[in-house]
Amino acid sequence: VGQDAEQWKSMAVVPPISMSTTFKQFGPAQHSGFEYGRSGNPTRDVLEKCLASLDNGKFGLTFSSGLGATTTVITMLKAGDHIVAGDDLYGGTNRLLRQVAMKMGITVDFVDCTDLAKVEAAIKENTRLFWIETPTNPLMKVIDIAAVCQVAHKHPEIVVAVDNTFLSAYLQRPLDLGADIVMYSLTKYMNGHSDVIMGAAVMNDEALYEKLKFLQNAAGIVPSPFDCYLVNRSLKTLALRMERHKTNSLAVAKYLEKHPKVESVLHPGLASHPQHELAKKQTYGHSGIMSFYIKGGLEEASILLKSLEVFMLAESLGGYESL
Repeated sequence: VGQDAEQWKSMAVVPPISMSTTFKQFGPAQHSGFEYGRSGNPTRDVLEKCLASLDNGKFGLTFSSGLGATTTVITMLKAGDHIVAGDDLYGGTNRLLRQVAMKMGITVDFVDCTDLAKVEAAIKENTRLFWIETPTNPLMKVIDIAAVCQVAHKHPEIVVAVDNTFLSAYLQRPLDLGADIVMYSLTKYMNGHSDVIMGAAVMNDEALYEKLKFLQNAAGIVPSPFDCYLVNRSLKTLALRMERHKTNSLAVAKYLEKHPKVESVLHPGLASHPQHELAKKQTYGHSGIMSFYIKGGLEEASILLKSLEVFMLAESLGGYESL
């Protein structure tokens, strides 16, 4: 979706990069769809339409980073509002909630979202947002998205956002399971080449889309046209890449699970994972990310990381490299 050659006068098969920051108007506020690069851009528009279609969503928005997308969602709230968040979150999200959102007068409770009784008990009169990851980072807990949404949506004012970065739209589609927003760090699997930092949010509700689109423009948290072109290109190989990630990671997980110096392996594709059956029901497989405990302590972990040959010691995930 969004790749049609007919949308361009040139009939370009590959959507071109539009680097212009401004667009000619017929008269004051009379334009052909674009007026200023922060408000909208043809290359970004192509990517946002494509992202929406991958998640079976109606609307897509892109941001300058994954945390930029998260910040925009949080900016919908006001002082006095309350967030229910998972207790196992990406460190950047945790930092944003604790050191930024809370300073803005927004309260946050961190809850084990695998326990629905705890999820329900955490809801308050002023709860306006649920923020969950599944699988979680780094403990790989699998959250029942449909069940959490059912609990949250007993209260119409609550928006459920799911960070789907670890699986991509190829392996899990939270909107189909009842989520209001699916969020991504496109930097990871969706782009998959370790050369772009970008975020995205996809949704079906038009009112929610208009709120976030306003904030995207008002806060200026937008990606460059060139980066949008790169991600749009990368999505063409998403299926191929995720299938290989899925196959390779399960092979590595099974190997580690039998290794005498490994205590345990956290991979939803393993039968030993506590939410293995839920993962089979909710997803279309698992990506290349996993966690494992080795026997020993910090010294042994340090020796292991310094001894890696195939794997490179570097931050991030989801690229073609083994990190």
